[in-house]
Amino acid sequence: GCVLDGILYPFGDIKRTHNCFRCSCSQDVMRCCSLFHTPIGYDKENCKVVFNKESCNYDVVQKSDPSKECIVYSRV
Repeated sequence: GCVLDGILYPFGDIKRTHNCFRCSCSQDVMRCCSLFHTPIGYDKENCKVVFNKESCNYDVVQKSDPSKECIVYSRV
């Protein structure tokens, strides 16, 4: 298998690792890409970015009330 961040994964396709990546593991190499997109277009003065490990995505919430989401205009 392949080891990523100290965790052994089996050969083949891995739909989701513990840290939100999709990977392909072979005897020669392990290739991964993220399952999340980083928000860049939002109200940075009134909002903050929080990583949600369950959904493998970034939530953008109000600084004054984190229970309320902010509008995100773009992600990369």
